[in-house]
Amino acid sequence: MNTNRWWPCVGALGLGLTLTVLSGCQTNVAGMTLPSGHYLQHPPQYFPPSPPFPLTRELAQMQGAGPGAGAVPPVVEPAPAPAPPGMPLPTGVPPPASPPPAPR
Repeated sequence: MNTNRWWPCVGALGLGLTLTVLSGCQTNVAGMTLPSGHYLQHPPQYFPPSPPFPLTRELAQMQGAGPGAGAVPPVVEPAPAPAPPGMPLPTGVPPPASPPPAPR
């Protein structure tokens, strides 16, 4: 009965060794992660350089509109109308200062 127990262990060990050999590995030497020996077999990847402004259509539309197009003019509120003479002042507002007396 003891002879049947070591076959699963041998199978698991063989599978682990096979996966390790076929997949390659990375090594860590002096803090650097170095690739496996199979890295020269893969084609290099190319990443095209990105444009200076990522939204090219929006930039073209803004530049084609010309300066000042789409700018919202500032809202200017009119000055309040002066109160008619003889009208009482609102509460909390001091009365205007009287002019100083004229010199004699």
